[in-house]
Amino acid sequence: MQASYFHKRSLLSLADSTAGYILKTTCTLVFFLPLQDAVCTLNTLQTNACALEQVRRERGHPQLQLQAMRGFLERAGLVVEELDHLNIIHVTGTKGKGSTCAFTEHILRSYGFRTGFYSSPHLVEVRERIRINGKPIGKELFTKYFWQVYGRLYETKDTHGGSMPAYFRFLTILAFHVFLQEKVDLAVIEVGIGGAYDCTNIIRRPWVCGIASLGIDHTSILGDTIEKIAWQKGGIFKPGVPAFTVKQPDGPMMVLKERAKEIGCPLWVCPELEEYPADSEPLRLGLAGHHQRSNASLALQLSHSWLQRRCLPGRWDTSLSSWAVGLEDTEWPGRTQTLKHGPVTYFLDGAHTTRSMLACVSWFSKVASQHERTTGGPVVRVLLFNATGERDSAAMLKLLVPCHFDFAVFCPNITEAIASCNADQQNFNVSVENMLTRCLDNQRSWRLLNGQEEKPGAQLLISRDALPLVAAERCSKTLVFPCILSALQWLSQGRDSVLAHPDKRVIPVKPSVTAKAAPLRDAAGIHVLVAGSLHLVGGVLKHLDPSFAS
Repeated sequence: MQASYFHKRSLLSLADSTAGYILKTTCTLVFFLPLQDAVCTLNTLQTNACALEQVRRERGHPQLQLQAMRGFLERAGLVVEELDHLNIIHVTGTKGKGSTCAFTEHILRSYGFRTGFYSSPHLVEVRERIRINGKPIGKELFTKYFWQVYGRLYETKDTHGGSMPAYFRFLTILAFHVFLQEKVDLAVIEVGIGGAYDCTNIIRRPWVCGIASLGIDHTSILGDTIEKIAWQKGGIFKPGVPAFTVKQPDGPMMVLKERAKEIGCPLWVCPELEEYPADSEPLRLGLAGHHQRSNASLALQLSHSWLQRRCLPGRWDTSLSSWAVGLEDTEWPGRTQTLKHGPVTYFLDGAHTTRSMLACVSWFSKVASQHERTTGGPVVRVLLFNATGERDSAAMLKLLVPCHFDFAVFCPNITEAIASCNADQQNFNVSVENMLTRCLDNQRSWRLLNGQEEKPGAQLLISRDALPLVAAERCSKTLVFPCILSALQWLSQGRDSVLAHPDKRVIPVKPSVTAKAAPLRDAAGIHVLVAGSLHLVGGVLKHLDPSFAS
């Protein structure tokens, strides 16, 4: 169903409906439909023609992006000055900014503060992007606040050339509105892309800023060198506002220091976690992987600075031992996460750059080996991979070769091959054909990296009329599936009770493809690394973790 915003004149035809409720806004009456209708309406902003034209106009003049964002904010009934009351911690970076935000939010929540946390992308449901006290905003609250903001923007679009904010801009405005309405004590805001011209950078007065590890990503927007990217990231610095960064390579570190000096922002480099005074037992982190230690150090500095500046000095215990619970209890799904379902163990990490994939490989190699030593029999390793956008899939796959996978499975970020797919997972900016072509390219790269010759005349067994219900194969070790569920069902071979549940639709494959899975059926354990895309990880979690089921 296409969800819509209804003017007062439309209410008569809906008077008998029990699907929603009525709320009076500043200009008109708005009818609220269920959450899924709000998400469907939100998705229309992905391909809004006016928004796409606006992006094209702004590309050569990036400062116009912030100007346009301020205009949308005001049309939604907010002004930039109101954001000053959110007591914001603003964080950017290429790798680790989400984990840093998660650590920071959890530390400060452990002190009893009511927290807001805005992040992207979502794994399963869009509500995950806007969190109150660590939990995704509830369905009813999301729906209520969505229509409040959407209604105000829709009412004013005709006087602004029919323009509506694009998807991420809208969600950023919505997050600000939610945090103000819910009266949070502080808001941890993760930058979307870059920093200088990211729509979150309309924030004027954060209490402290942070920059996580830098690397090469989004080069068409941010620049093709790490120094250019560092310049963009340093754009979140504000005069007189303290900022912290983890240790960076010399080039980008120099850029950050120059940016900070130019803006008038005091900048400090975080110590290694091992350099903190040991006044208690060694710190344990809730997020696995050695790279999380620098994220944790950045979070400690951000939390300490916020407490010292925002609250009365000396009021709070800021010894290292006081942080321990916050760091140890932090959860951030889809990042170095392990799920064990009987003989099948899933290792999930949304690594999608070469630097983050290096960290992923290091983590997986260590933790998978530990699991294999206690399995009590042969283990089959399976890679489940996808990558999107402009990212260098071949470079990431090359880093994964030393992990010695027995099978490499590729699929698009399509949760399941049925029409009732969750609206939260829909992406209207990329066609199914393009997604499947990318999977075939990834499969080809994997074969070449492993010294396998291409089979002449091989092709994807795809139905033109609908999503396929069969797997495509090019050799005994690599397969391409049409959706995440079909890939999971094949690689688990009925040995995961969650995937074998009667509610899960079993997607048939050719007998020859089933025959290839004999090692999976016979092994004592199946170890599956899911990587390359947070959207892929989210689709996997939707099927594996009941807490993500809508």
